[in-house]
Amino acid sequence: MIKLGFYPGCSLEGSSREYSESVMAIAKKFDIELVQVPDWNCCGASAAHNMSKELALSLPARIIALAEKAGFDELVVPCAACYNKITVTKHELFEDVTLKERVKDIISLDYTGNIKILNVIQMIEKYIIKDIDFKLENKFLHKVACYYGCLLVRPTKILQFDRPEDPQSMDNVMRAIGAEPIDWAFKTECCGAGLTVSRPDVVNKLSGNIVEDAISRGAEAIVVACPMCQANLDMRRPGIDKYLNKKTTIPVIYLTQAIGLATGCTEKELGLQRHFVPVNLS
Repeated sequence: MIKLGFYPGCSLEGSSREYSESVMAIAKKFDIELVQVPDWNCCGASAAHNMSKELALSLPARIIALAEKAGFDELVVPCAACYNKITVTKHELFEDVTLKERVKDIISLDYTGNIKILNVIQMIEKYIIKDIDFKLENKFLHKVACYYGCLLVRPTKILQFDRPEDPQSMDNVMRAIGAEPIDWAFKTECCGAGLTVSRPDVVNKLSGNIVEDAISRGAEAIVVACPMCQANLDMRRPGIDKYLNKKTTIPVIYLTQAIGLATGCTEKELGLQRHFVPVNLS
């Protein structure tokens, strides 16, 4: 069994618990043990950078330091916002030794920055996709729109993950389970992100354009790997429908839920009953 460090972040412990459930379900299916970082804290992705640069760096640095202390070589971070924040922090501290020493003093922990940070797609590419054929129980033949959002691919030079305008990694995973990813222009367009509370009108418009384009190109589901994107496209559907002036029923599922459906996990194991837009992919 492969043992990896796991950082759930705040959303996977609360509003997006179905994401955590599905990550754990497929990890178990493919003999991967995900071990939470002891005493982990919020990464500060939502607002810390507006308050203090030192705070914004210290929160993710503490997570990395705790993961290193626990002996992990790799840390799986499913939330795209957390993945982005932790990876960018690692880069900034590597580039500035003085800042790194200052942050070490703040968190009162040793920090090397040598641990490898994996987003959920990278975990799947490295440890799961090669064995999918052996676990596949159902061909997942639906046309899907793979939506990456902003934070998985930007800033490109730091994250160095996939192409910034037309990423393909999630599409390749979906093809491996028998799905047909559509070719579309909204893969990395912003859904409105954290404006969901302060400016829902903006989120309704941006997310509405994403939903409408996916539907117009024949997609039967939108596949995501970000809790914020999923929440905006799913939870804000009444506002999106009002903006579009029509009822939309396309579900928004996590990549891990799609893999789980194809490899025999139950809907309850994957948390599909928690979605606002009903998931009916039979």
